[in-house]
Amino acid sequence: MTDPQTDTYFLAGILLRFLVRDPAAGYCLVEGLVAPGAGPPPNRHPGDDEAFYVLDGTFEFGIGGETRVATAGDFVRIPRGEVHTFRNVGPAPARTLILNAPGTAHVGFFSQAGQPMPPGTSDLPSPSGPPDVARLLEIGRRNGIEFLVPQH
Repeated sequence: MTDPQTDTYFLAGILLRFLVRDPAAGYCLVEGLVAPGAGPPPNRHPGDDEAFYVLDGTFEFGIGGETRVATAGDFVRIPRGEVHTFRNVGPAPARTLILNAPGTAHVGFFSQAGQPMPPGTSDLPSPSGPPDVARLLEIGRRNGIEFLVPQH
């Protein structure tokens, strides 16, 4: 459930702050502060296009079968439905803008799966333990995001 009292969520080592999440706008724009080593597992979402603009730090992106390193000023586009992932490969927190269009899948997933933080939070909180993978997979499924993780 979306928490209307906040614009900021913490999820798997990433502080996500919505800059735009108005469904009528046709996109959502999120600033992500990513802890060193953090990033999502490979995933795909046929309902949302996605692009990243790197503000600070160094990210490694996996898109399809290709790997790309991106630093401040780089723009990385993810074709709709393409399997992709990213990870902060630098020694310090890194920042990126994340654009999703129309954004419905990501607004739902980030706000339902993420831990609500006080509005305007700008520092990474300490992780509270390992993520509940089954919960994240289910929230992703409900929002049209498929995570490609090994099944046990």
